[in-house]
Amino acid sequence: MRKMFFTSMGLLLITYSSYAVDNSRSDTLLYKNSKAPVPLRVEDLLKRMTLKEKMLQLQNRGSGKIEDIEQIFNGQSYGCTHEMNMTAQKCADMYQQLQTYIQKKTRLGIPVLTAAEGIEGILQNNCTIFPQALAQGSTFNPQLIQKMTNAAGSEAQVIGIHQILSPVLDIARELRWGRVEETFGEDPFLIAEMATSFIRGYQQYNITCTPKHFVAHGSPSGGLNCANVSGGERELRSLYLYPFAKVIANTSPLSLMSCYSSYDGVAVSGSSYYMTDILRGELGFKGYVYSDWGSVERLQTFHHAVNSREEAAVRSLEAGVDLDVDGAYETLEKMVTEGKLEMKYVDQAVRRILNVKFTLGLFENPYGDPSKVQKVVRSAKNVAISKEVADESAVLLKNEGNILPLNLSKYKTIAVVGPNADQTVFGDYAWTGRDTKEGVTLLQGLKDVIGNKVRLNYAQGCDWWSKDRTKINEAVKAVEASDLTIVAIGTRSTFLGRSPKYSTSGEGFDLSSLELPGVQEELLKAVKAAGKPFIVVFIAGKPLAMPWVKDNADAVICQWYGGEMQGRSLADIITGAVNPSGKLNVSFPRSTGNSPSYYNHFVTDRNEPFDSPGNTEDPKGHYIFDRPDPLWNFGHGLSYSSFKYINCSLADSVLTSKDIIKVDIEIQNTSEIDGQEVVQVYVHDKVSSVATPVQQLKAFKKEWIKKGKQKTVHLEIPVCELGLYNIKMQYVVEPGEFELQIGGAADDIHFKKTITVK
Repeated sequence: MRKMFFTSMGLLLITYSSYAVDNSRSDTLLYKNSKAPVPLRVEDLLKRMTLKEKMLQLQNRGSGKIEDIEQIFNGQSYGCTHEMNMTAQKCADMYQQLQTYIQKKTRLGIPVLTAAEGIEGILQNNCTIFPQALAQGSTFNPQLIQKMTNAAGSEAQVIGIHQILSPVLDIARELRWGRVEETFGEDPFLIAEMATSFIRGYQQYNITCTPKHFVAHGSPSGGLNCANVSGGERELRSLYLYPFAKVIANTSPLSLMSCYSSYDGVAVSGSSYYMTDILRGELGFKGYVYSDWGSVERLQTFHHAVNSREEAAVRSLEAGVDLDVDGAYETLEKMVTEGKLEMKYVDQAVRRILNVKFTLGLFENPYGDPSKVQKVVRSAKNVAISKEVADESAVLLKNEGNILPLNLSKYKTIAVVGPNADQTVFGDYAWTGRDTKEGVTLLQGLKDVIGNKVRLNYAQGCDWWSKDRTKINEAVKAVEASDLTIVAIGTRSTFLGRSPKYSTSGEGFDLSSLELPGVQEELLKAVKAAGKPFIVVFIAGKPLAMPWVKDNADAVICQWYGGEMQGRSLADIITGAVNPSGKLNVSFPRSTGNSPSYYNHFVTDRNEPFDSPGNTEDPKGHYIFDRPDPLWNFGHGLSYSSFKYINCSLADSVLTSKDIIKVDIEIQNTSEIDGQEVVQVYVHDKVSSVATPVQQLKAFKKEWIKKGKQKTVHLEIPVCELGLYNIKMQYVVEPGEFELQIGGAADDIHFKKTITVK
């Protein structure tokens, strides 16, 4: 027998005579038959559910202690649950009991999706803390990030977590925004590549990731979290949709998170155009949409797009937001019974959520493995992977006179000062508190590496946020008593759910100024005045305006929150055990007013001054006191090795839109140190019907090259990647000439080649 019916994924024609069962017997219900096709199981279960049971599947219910399960769940199953405060072991034990309770004590035994933040490791106490997303992006090593999330996935699996509320696909163009640290950087191509690998690592454990925040969330007005994002249809499609389209095509995620902001004045979580027409109709997303916290209710309280909480819930559900985290969907049952919401929207959302649960195999096995938590979670292997990512993410921005790596035989004493010198610094959505000592600080890392070879003189000097100058003199004394100084400056972040205090980066902590917070620059100037060489270690969640640092420090290392082994990793880089290989995934501005400073701007947006740049003594045209280009540009990053770009060749220079550009670049390591180089290929459309960027990253590869050796790096770019949205908003690859720019950074181009698209 064959049956034909419509689902949210289109028309299905399935032969299911072999699945005919006696539905009067509970042990042979079709939805419990693991051999039956998922769509049939979904439809069978859906028709058995009461309106109340359906409504609960559209909601999240926070978990609690094992002894509170009955009180919290009261014989009911929900769509999703989360827990944010327990240790990994206690959470695993609780989820084991919760899923057993759901299976035995609820009418239909529908397992609950367990969700957790997982951007830099699983958000359960005692899990491995990996580097923050911005640090992951600066590795330019997608394979390493897949290895990292595979390790994090092993921890999630034993705890019993099915859904990870990451990665962030927002684009870091507004540096005042606090959540820059959660992104992979400023470039949509890099974001898509890193996110694809991030998701695949978790998928190896049958865990679904939740790309977020759909869509255009990361460029809020004024840099204020939640604020409207301005832009048009072309910017939406060319820029903000690009990572989502690529990631959905590459990984088919089963869930996705909506944003609580608006684009061009339209609240995204209440828009069927964004959440259905584009997300499902154009991008082909097949999973379920999970609301961000408050994104549904904010249609009323924040955007004032509707008059009531009930209207907000109806608007979001009809738009395509399937599950609400915050509680507004508890009003939907009433809206159905009053005839204000059509049942088809409820069934559509429930169908999508059940499809995910069946696809992940939760009806057969919703459990983790609590007995293995102690062995798997924060294992030595996983901590070593955390350090490996930290090693590859640190960016050497300046190295005057090759002062790094330090020759320890030249120094008897080293001063270690600064607010981030003896403090573990993690990004937001790490499970630690503000003053935690989990992990290795820079000072401890230096002690571990240097031992008794050199005396270390430590002084904090100042904190990371206030105008308190009382400790600067103490730091100066330490500097004066030393041969060299290492100054650790930057920002601090803490997870919003862990009672943050004095955060200068992270969710909800936006900056009006991009200058160094507090009196950190005063500390630096006092160190400089002592007349000793000094190295700046910048540990932060975003770039800040630091022209004085660039002009005065002997060396500058940037680390975007390197996880629990950050201090040891930095110490190994400073002393030469690790050769830095990170590249900037977000450009540094010269000043707050100099931003935005992203590299892939339009030709018209970075006009050259009429003559040489001006200054305070001699103002000139455009930025009359400054120049418009970044302090340090996208892709920049030094190494202890030196690399020579010898030759570049193309397989073909005349192609069609269906072809692939094939580039071979010969590189030699001309130093005496083995090292890694990130070869980057940018594209510029020489003549286009609408404005296109001066350059766009379209290929990169990180290669290990031994000292004195030469390697040919092969890169490919589908010609279809060179398209644009024309004046009619059609995506086309226009015929003509395109310039390929090959080098080690956006402003370090060694070869320029021209291809012609017929």
